[in-house]
Amino acid sequence: MNIYKINDVKELIEGNSYVGRGIIIGKSKDGSKACAAYFIMGRSANSRNRVFIEDGDDVVIYPFDESKVEDPSLIIYSPIRKLGNRLIVTNGNQTNTVYDAVKDGGTFSAALATREFEPDKPNFTPRISGMLTFDKGDFNYEMSILKSIDEDGSDCARFTYSYPSKSGLGHFIHTYICDGNPIPTFCGEPERVSIPDDIDAFTAEIWNSLNAENKISLYVRYTDVKTGSVENRLINKFTK
Repeated sequence: MNIYKINDVKELIEGNSYVGRGIIIGKSKDGSKACAAYFIMGRSANSRNRVFIEDGDDVVIYPFDESKVEDPSLIIYSPIRKLGNRLIVTNGNQTNTVYDAVKDGGTFSAALATREFEPDKPNFTPRISGMLTFDKGDFNYEMSILKSIDEDGSDCARFTYSYPSKSGLGHFIHTYICDGNPIPTFCGEPERVSIPDDIDAFTAEIWNSLNAENKISLYVRYTDVKTGSVENRLINKFTK
């Protein structure tokens, strides 16, 4: 077993009907771009009733059809927020928790120590988060998962990973291993994935590999580490 293998994203998600929500962070092969990607999937009508909308440097999730919203607390949030030289990416309202803490001089891990997994028994969906920090023409990044320590949701286990940026290498964390009842929670370290230079190729690879029935939205951002210029790609399954 090669623990240093760098996988194509397609290898990790194609044929898997439900990996849930996913975050990918890394550096393009040519070393010039920082990549941050986030996607959501959904099985229930409430989960599928969503679209991504850009709001300046941020991304917000809104209901596609407001009349069908059942529980807004777990589906409406800002998955991506920019704060100075940092970019925060998460699968829930802990985006704001990290944003507020870092703004006040705190840290990514300390902010997430105040949160836990989602209260959606029996799945206890983990909270996954990431933050890129840009400095001196380069960047590093952190990733986190907050997950139930047992099937009863009796307590929270917290894992934080810190990475230097390396050309062509990214890390991928998602909420679930696969579909199930209850849905099995992601296990182990974030998976190693390749980050191509072409944002359109990478966006297509992710979107086309996700299960056609369950995929909902995808956002990909490439930031030039030298100039700070940004390219974005956004795909919503449902459009008005």
